[in-house]
Amino acid sequence: MDEYLVETSSIDYMNPFIQSKVRELLNQSEDDLDYIKRCYIFVRDEISHSWDIKTDLVSKTASEVLENKTGICWTKSCLLAALLRANRIPSGISYQLLTRADDASEGYMIHALNTVYLKDLNKWIRLDARGNKENINAHSSLDEEYLAYSVRSEFGEIDYHDNHADLDERLVNILMESESILEITTDFEF
Repeated sequence: MDEYLVETSSIDYMNPFIQSKVRELLNQSEDDLDYIKRCYIFVRDEISHSWDIKTDLVSKTASEVLENKTGICWTKSCLLAALLRANRIPSGISYQLLTRADDASEGYMIHALNTVYLKDLNKWIRLDARGNKENINAHSSLDEEYLAYSVRSEFGEIDYHDNHADLDERLVNILMESESILEITTDFEF
């Protein structure tokens, strides 16, 4: 479980911006479950998805997402993990392989979401803080997943149901090498 609590270069929860947000969210929370929900709603609703707002800005770490108030799903998941880990709540990252269009004609992309360990319930759940918009309505639930995307296996989409302690190194490298959001692309499977 310790690996889901460590600080990494992508999940940089000791950053002063993140520590300040952690204190703010903790002061509003009744318990760990309330804190998890508040962190999730904050990242989902208050941090814009870069594609949705058509920004060229590339936020590469959790702290940059918080500072820039925007990121793609990969780094929004890093921010949620950072907020949780800073309060000793284990969190990881899970992936889906999704089509870029309504079918597989434009290839595939990697979507990231979070895993969260609920100590009191002794179980892991997945939360998708991508950000809601028309046709996307993700929300938190202890019993059922309400993710941003439903996988369509008929188009070769895959839900890995995995749990990684850090953002995949290939994704980190893509982010670090990208000067523009338009340069970010993935065509590999996990």
